[in-house]
Amino acid sequence: MPDAVNTDVPSDAWSGVHRGPLRVGEWVRLVDSKGRKHNFELVEGKRFFSNKGHLDHDEIIGREEGFTLKSSAGGEYLIFRPLLSEFVVSMPRGAAVIYPKDSAQIVAMADIFPGAIVVEAGVGSGALTCTLLRAVGPLGRVHSFERREEFAAVARQNVTQFFGATDERPHPSWQLELGDLAEALPASGIKADRIILDMLAPWECVDATADALSPGGILLAYVATTTQLSRFVETVRVHGGFTEPQAWESLVRDWHVEGLAVRPGHKMIGHTAFLVTARKMAPGERAPRKQRRPAPGAYGVDYMGPRPADLPEQVLEEKFDA
Repeated sequence: MPDAVNTDVPSDAWSGVHRGPLRVGEWVRLVDSKGRKHNFELVEGKRFFSNKGHLDHDEIIGREEGFTLKSSAGGEYLIFRPLLSEFVVSMPRGAAVIYPKDSAQIVAMADIFPGAIVVEAGVGSGALTCTLLRAVGPLGRVHSFERREEFAAVARQNVTQFFGATDERPHPSWQLELGDLAEALPASGIKADRIILDMLAPWECVDATADALSPGGILLAYVATTTQLSRFVETVRVHGGFTEPQAWESLVRDWHVEGLAVRPGHKMIGHTAFLVTARKMAPGERAPRKQRRPAPGAYGVDYMGPRPADLPEQVLEEKFDA
């Protein structure tokens, strides 16, 4: 699998942003007066139906986005092309998507930059893939690994749809491979700047990612439960080839602002997942040991041994299998 950047691609290409009049095959986002949202693909001669009557696609095709249109029953709709953050929460799903609040954190905290070589596993429904491809730009590279063929098919469809790619003209910065990262990554020979793990057991891939990451590169895991979080962090510590893992989550709350009624909104995007990052050390180097001792009982009632960075694998097994 080649790691070379795509020097023959124009720098303004493959952003997923479309300009000019709305065209057949593009997706549009309709928002009614109550804030209800509808997303669909424009098809010549087709109609959109809702409880407010219908709209003809032909009334939308050929117009510049950012206009309002009334349905047959008098409902008024605001029409734009969907933003990336809007597309990913409404795209067809094979697996759960990574929400924009977490995708933004991944791009920022994993320091995804234009031209980066990024490895992603698994691909899910392609939501994070779209964000990563936009972040690395046409001169970067995203290598996605997915174990389940049905998920890969959905992700390929969504990425193709958002970026306007086709089978004959695929996205030049994306490579999707079916397989287990722990086996497929070492065989690929890829040397990555960043590796993103979105899987059930990311600790099983720490050795493979350590070999594939360049010194100074960032490993990031996206995990849903505290058990996964704990085991991944401890495995990275035991490995020794990474800096001290940093773990966090983000919570997003909207606000209601109308006249003097200014208060937190009733809906909040709370826990979706934990994010963990660690940086790869140079070959043969180890990060300084963590100085703060763990709380009593953190590694078992009778454990009075070394700090977490020195824990052998059997201690981890006893902790999580107890």
